[in-house]
Amino acid sequence: MKRKIPALSVNLNKVALVRNTRSLGIPDVLRAADLCLQAGANGITVHPRPDQRHIRTSDVTALAALMQSWPGRQFNIEGNPFHNLMDVALLLVEAHLPVHQLTFVPDAVGQQTSDHGFDLPVDAKSLEPKIAQARAWGLQVSVFVDANAHMMADVKACGADRVELYTQPYAAAWGTSSQSLQLERFAQAALAAQVAGLGVNAGHDLNRDNLATFLAHVPGVREVSIGHALISDALEMGYAATVRDYLRCIRAAA
Repeated sequence: MKRKIPALSVNLNKVALVRNTRSLGIPDVLRAADLCLQAGANGITVHPRPDQRHIRTSDVTALAALMQSWPGRQFNIEGNPFHNLMDVALLLVEAHLPVHQLTFVPDAVGQQTSDHGFDLPVDAKSLEPKIAQARAWGLQVSVFVDANAHMMADVKACGADRVELYTQPYAAAWGTSSQSLQLERFAQAALAAQVAGLGVNAGHDLNRDNLATFLAHVPGVREVSIGHALISDALEMGYAATVRDYLRCIRAAA
């Protein structure tokens, strides 16, 4: 049976990071989003942190307005639900602007990048009301987790719709003797998530070299969110060619 092709969501944080080093408004985050969507990206992801060192709240609202011109494409906002994520999401909900998915990530304030997932069932009690609030707004909720098969039933019990598997350990093992062990670990986690009734997303340090292998071995992935590598590639190849090549990698796995 032919696999369903996972969606590609482009994370634009690094575009905003470069822009914020000057006051010229370039590179333009909205232009980047539009070019990626024109090239076939299935969605846009942003991760507005409290210090607004890259994506700002104004970017989120502007991107949500842009997404109105792209029906069928998804707008995913990542962040810590105990910091600014819920406030940012509420702005869009109250303005009737598109937001489709919130991805809950346990980042500390000022953290350089995500480096671990939530720990279930330890974090369950605190996550449950945040998930319930997001779902009351009509939003899909994905919880960023490590690839631990034993955790998935607890994530589902919190009310989440999906998990996003933190893929940096796989990326670090790429091309080493540990690669097959990591792939098996992620495959078991994905299977457990689906048995529990969760959709499976994945992201962090996925790139054009390791993406197809990951998707070929890890069943049922519905969406990959890719930022750093994709935007780095776009510096050399341009947004359109880069997005098309990531879509090629995704199709190759199917």
